[in-house]
Amino acid sequence: MPPLAAAVVALIGLVAIFSAVWAWQLKTGNAGMIDPVWAGSLGLVAVLYAVLGNGDSVSRALTALGGLIWGMRLGTHLWKRNYGKPEDARYRSIRETWGNKAAGKMFWLFQAQVAVSMLLSIAFMVPSYRSSPPAIGWIVLAIALWIVSVVGESIADRQLKRFAQDPANHDTVCRVGLWRYSRHPNYFFECVHWLAYLALSVGTPWGWFTLLPPVLMAFLLLKLSGIPLLEESMAKRRAGYAEYMRTTSALIPWPPRR
Repeated sequence: MPPLAAAVVALIGLVAIFSAVWAWQLKTGNAGMIDPVWAGSLGLVAVLYAVLGNGDSVSRALTALGGLIWGMRLGTHLWKRNYGKPEDARYRSIRETWGNKAAGKMFWLFQAQVAVSMLLSIAFMVPSYRSSPPAIGWIVLAIALWIVSVVGESIADRQLKRFAQDPANHDTVCRVGLWRYSRHPNYFFECVHWLAYLALSVGTPWGWFTLLPPVLMAFLLLKLSGIPLLEESMAKRRAGYAEYMRTTSALIPWPPRR
Protein backbone atom coordinates (compact mmCIF):
# COMPACT_ATOMS: atom_id res chain seq x y z
CA MET A 1 0.00 0.00 0.00
CA PRO A 2 1.34 3.52 -0.77
CA PRO A 3 2.52 5.53 2.25
CA LEU A 4 -0.23 8.14 1.95
CA ALA A 5 -2.96 5.49 1.90
CA ALA A 6 -1.42 3.78 4.94
CA ALA A 7 -1.35 7.12 6.75
CA VAL A 8 -5.04 7.68 5.99
CA VAL A 9 -5.89 4.25 7.41
CA ALA A 10 -3.89 5.06 10.57
CA LEU A 11 -5.56 8.46 10.89
CA ILE A 12 -9.07 7.04 10.61
CA GLY A 13 -8.28 4.37 13.19
CA LEU A 14 -6.79 6.85 15.66
CA VAL A 15 -9.69 9.29 15.31
CA ALA A 16 -12.13 6.46 16.04
CA ILE A 17 -10.15 5.22 19.06
CA PHE A 18 -9.64 8.65 20.62
CA SER A 19 -13.29 9.60 20.02
CA ALA A 20 -14.38 6.44 21.83
CA VAL A 21 -12.11 7.23 24.79
CA TRP A 22 -13.48 10.79 24.86
CA ALA A 23 -17.01 9.36 25.11
CA TRP A 24 -15.82 7.06 27.87
CA GLN A 25 -14.36 9.92 29.90
CA LEU A 26 -17.69 11.75 29.67
CA LYS A 27 -19.17 8.96 31.79
CA THR A 28 -16.23 8.39 34.13
CA GLY A 29 -15.06 11.99 34.53
CA ASN A 30 -11.48 10.75 34.16
CA ALA A 31 -9.57 11.93 31.09
CA GLY A 32 -6.35 10.36 32.33
CA MET A 33 -7.18 7.06 30.65
CA ILE A 34 -6.23 8.62 27.32
CA ASP A 35 -2.56 8.18 28.28
CA PRO A 36 -2.43 4.34 28.16
CA VAL A 37 -4.66 4.32 25.06
CA TRP A 38 -2.29 6.78 23.37
CA ALA A 39 0.72 4.52 23.96
CA GLY A 40 -1.04 1.30 22.98
CA SER A 41 -2.65 2.74 19.84
CA LEU A 42 0.66 4.20 18.65
CA GLY A 43 2.28 0.80 19.08
CA LEU A 44 -0.45 -0.65 16.86
CA VAL A 45 0.27 2.01 14.23
CA ALA A 46 3.85 0.72 14.09
CA VAL A 47 2.51 -2.74 13.26
CA LEU A 48 0.07 -1.29 10.74
CA TYR A 49 2.81 0.51 8.81
CA ALA A 50 5.05 -2.55 8.90
CA VAL A 51 2.25 -4.75 7.53
CA LEU A 52 1.07 -2.30 4.86
CA GLY A 53 4.55 -1.10 3.93
CA ASN A 54 6.40 -2.48 0.94
CA GLY A 55 9.91 -1.83 2.17
CA ASP A 56 12.75 -4.02 3.37
CA SER A 57 11.50 -6.91 5.50
CA VAL A 58 14.19 -6.50 8.19
CA SER A 59 13.35 -2.84 8.71
CA ARG A 60 9.64 -3.58 8.82
CA ALA A 61 10.08 -6.40 11.34
CA LEU A 62 12.27 -4.30 13.65
CA THR A 63 9.85 -1.38 13.41
CA ALA A 64 6.82 -3.52 14.20
CA LEU A 65 8.46 -5.29 17.14
CA GLY A 66 10.06 -2.15 18.54
CA GLY A 67 6.91 -0.03 18.33
CA LEU A 68 4.54 -2.74 19.56
CA ILE A 69 6.60 -3.81 22.58
CA TRP A 70 7.27 -0.19 23.53
CA GLY A 71 3.59 0.74 23.20
CA MET A 72 2.25 -2.28 25.06
CA ARG A 73 4.71 -1.93 27.93
CA LEU A 74 4.07 1.76 28.41
CA GLY A 75 0.34 1.40 27.87
CA THR A 76 0.08 -1.41 30.42
CA HIS A 77 2.09 0.55 32.96
CA LEU A 78 -0.08 3.67 32.51
CA TRP A 79 -3.27 1.63 32.63
CA LYS A 80 -2.34 0.05 35.95
CA ARG A 81 -1.33 3.45 37.29
CA ASN A 82 -4.46 5.32 36.18
CA TYR A 83 -7.35 2.85 36.15
CA GLY A 84 -9.70 3.28 39.07
CA LYS A 85 -7.62 6.18 40.44
CA PRO A 86 -8.51 9.89 40.70
CA GLU A 87 -8.03 11.90 37.53
CA ASP A 88 -4.47 12.99 36.76
CA ALA A 89 -3.77 16.48 38.14
CA ARG A 90 -2.98 17.79 34.65
CA TYR A 91 -6.36 16.89 33.23
CA ARG A 92 -8.17 17.90 36.41
CA SER A 93 -6.60 21.36 36.18
CA ILE A 94 -7.60 21.66 32.52
CA ARG A 95 -11.17 20.54 33.30
CA GLU A 96 -11.48 23.10 36.11
CA THR A 97 -10.14 25.87 33.88
CA TRP A 98 -12.61 25.11 31.09
CA GLY A 99 -15.59 24.73 33.40
CA ASN A 100 -18.89 24.12 31.55
CA LYS A 101 -17.09 24.01 28.20
CA ALA A 102 -14.82 21.18 29.29
CA ALA A 103 -16.72 18.40 27.49
CA GLY A 104 -16.48 19.94 24.03
CA LYS A 105 -12.95 21.26 24.45
CA MET A 106 -11.78 17.92 25.80
CA PHE A 107 -12.91 16.30 22.54
CA TRP A 108 -10.62 18.56 20.55
CA LEU A 109 -7.82 18.06 23.05
CA PHE A 110 -8.08 14.32 22.37
CA GLN A 111 -8.08 14.91 18.62
CA ALA A 112 -4.97 17.06 19.03
CA GLN A 113 -3.33 13.96 20.47
CA VAL A 114 -4.30 12.17 17.25
CA ALA A 115 -2.32 14.81 15.35
CA VAL A 116 0.65 14.30 17.67
CA SER A 117 0.44 10.54 17.19
CA MET A 118 0.45 10.95 13.42
CA LEU A 119 3.57 13.10 13.56
CA LEU A 120 5.31 10.63 15.86
CA SER A 121 4.32 7.75 13.58
CA ILE A 122 6.65 9.13 10.93
CA ALA A 123 9.30 7.25 12.89
CA PHE A 124 7.53 3.99 11.99
CA MET A 125 6.58 4.86 8.42
CA VAL A 126 10.00 5.77 7.01
CA PRO A 127 11.81 2.50 7.88
CA SER A 128 8.74 0.51 6.82
CA TYR A 129 9.06 1.88 3.30
CA ARG A 130 12.83 1.89 2.79
CA SER A 131 13.77 -0.16 -0.27
CA SER A 132 17.05 -1.64 1.01
CA PRO A 133 18.10 -2.94 4.44
CA PRO A 134 20.06 -0.62 6.76
CA ALA A 135 23.78 -1.22 7.22
CA ILE A 136 24.48 -3.69 10.01
CA GLY A 137 26.03 -0.94 12.13
CA TRP A 138 22.84 1.12 12.05
CA ILE A 139 20.77 -1.95 12.90
CA VAL A 140 22.95 -2.64 15.94
CA LEU A 141 22.72 1.01 17.01
CA ALA A 142 18.93 1.01 16.61
CA ILE A 143 18.55 -2.13 18.71
CA ALA A 144 20.93 -0.76 21.36
CA LEU A 145 19.03 2.53 21.59
CA TRP A 146 15.74 0.69 21.83
CA ILE A 147 16.96 -1.64 24.59
CA VAL A 148 18.49 1.21 26.61
CA SER A 149 15.34 3.31 26.29
CA VAL A 150 12.74 0.66 27.11
CA VAL A 151 14.75 -0.95 29.92
CA GLY A 152 15.71 2.45 31.35
CA GLU A 153 12.12 3.70 31.32
CA SER A 154 10.92 0.45 32.90
CA ILE A 155 13.47 0.77 35.71
CA ALA A 156 12.52 4.40 36.35
CA ASP A 157 8.82 3.51 36.45
CA ARG A 158 9.41 0.65 38.91
CA GLN A 159 11.59 2.77 41.17
CA LEU A 160 8.95 5.48 41.38
CA LYS A 161 6.16 2.96 41.94
CA ARG A 162 8.02 1.26 44.83
CA PHE A 163 8.78 4.64 46.38
CA ALA A 164 5.15 5.77 46.14
CA GLN A 165 3.84 2.51 47.64
CA ASP A 166 5.83 2.98 50.85
CA PRO A 167 3.62 4.85 53.37
CA ALA A 168 6.74 6.36 54.91
CA ASN A 169 7.31 8.30 51.68
CA HIS A 170 3.90 9.98 51.64
CA ASP A 171 4.15 13.54 50.27
CA THR A 172 7.94 13.35 49.99
CA VAL A 173 10.14 13.66 46.90
CA CYS A 174 11.52 10.56 45.21
CA ARG A 175 15.32 10.75 45.02
CA VAL A 176 16.10 7.05 44.73
CA GLY A 177 17.87 5.34 41.86
CA LEU A 178 17.62 7.19 38.57
CA TRP A 179 15.45 9.84 40.22
CA ARG A 180 18.50 11.11 42.08
CA TYR A 181 20.06 12.18 38.79
CA SER A 182 17.00 13.36 36.85
CA ARG A 183 13.62 14.71 37.89
CA HIS A 184 12.10 12.81 34.98
CA PRO A 185 14.31 9.88 33.93
CA ASN A 186 11.28 8.13 32.43
CA TYR A 187 10.80 11.09 30.08
CA PHE A 188 14.49 11.03 29.17
CA PHE A 189 14.35 7.40 28.08
CA GLU A 190 11.09 8.10 26.25
CA CYS A 191 12.94 10.63 24.09
CA VAL A 192 15.78 8.15 23.51
CA HIS A 193 13.28 5.56 22.27
CA TRP A 194 12.40 7.66 19.23
CA LEU A 195 16.03 7.87 18.18
CA ALA A 196 16.05 4.13 17.44
CA TYR A 197 13.94 4.62 14.32
CA LEU A 198 16.19 7.41 13.14
CA ALA A 199 19.03 4.88 13.08
CA LEU A 200 16.86 2.48 11.07
CA SER A 201 16.14 5.22 8.52
CA VAL A 202 19.68 6.42 7.79
CA GLY A 203 20.45 6.20 4.08
CA THR A 204 16.88 6.71 2.86
CA PRO A 205 15.73 9.82 0.93
CA TRP A 206 13.20 10.61 3.66
CA GLY A 207 15.36 9.58 6.59
CA TRP A 208 15.76 13.14 7.86
CA PHE A 209 11.99 13.20 8.57
CA THR A 210 12.59 10.81 11.46
CA LEU A 211 14.36 13.63 13.30
CA LEU A 212 10.92 15.12 13.94
CA PRO A 213 9.56 12.52 16.42
CA PRO A 214 12.38 12.74 19.01
CA VAL A 215 12.47 16.55 18.71
CA LEU A 216 8.69 16.76 19.03
CA MET A 217 8.64 14.43 22.02
CA ALA A 218 11.36 16.45 23.78
CA PHE A 219 9.47 19.68 23.10
CA LEU A 220 6.17 18.30 24.39
CA LEU A 221 7.74 16.94 27.56
CA LEU A 222 9.98 19.93 28.30
CA LYS A 223 7.81 22.84 27.23
CA LEU A 224 4.17 21.88 26.86
CA SER A 225 2.25 18.97 28.39
CA GLY A 226 4.84 17.05 30.38
CA ILE A 227 7.22 18.66 32.83
CA PRO A 228 5.65 22.17 33.12
CA LEU A 229 2.16 20.97 34.10
CA LEU A 230 3.42 18.17 36.30
CA GLU A 231 5.96 20.24 38.20
CA GLU A 232 3.56 23.11 38.75
CA SER A 233 1.36 20.66 40.64
CA MET A 234 4.22 18.87 42.40
CA ALA A 235 5.78 22.09 43.69
CA LYS A 236 2.50 22.90 45.43
CA ARG A 237 1.87 19.43 46.87
CA ARG A 238 5.31 18.08 47.81
CA ALA A 239 7.51 19.64 50.46
CA GLY A 240 11.06 19.94 49.17
CA TYR A 241 10.14 19.73 45.50
CA ALA A 242 11.28 23.30 44.83
CA GLU A 243 14.71 22.38 46.24
CA TYR A 244 14.68 19.21 44.14
CA MET A 245 14.09 21.35 41.05
CA ARG A 246 17.04 23.59 41.93
CA THR A 247 19.51 20.76 42.45
CA THR A 248 18.46 18.06 39.97
CA SER A 249 18.55 17.96 36.18
CA ALA A 250 15.11 18.23 34.60
CA LEU A 251 15.61 15.54 31.96
CA ILE A 252 19.11 14.24 31.19
CA PRO A 253 20.50 12.19 34.12
CA TRP A 254 23.33 14.16 35.72
CA PRO A 255 24.98 14.34 39.16
CA PRO A 256 22.90 16.62 41.38
CA ARG A 257 24.12 20.12 42.18
CA ARG A 258 24.88 21.07 45.77
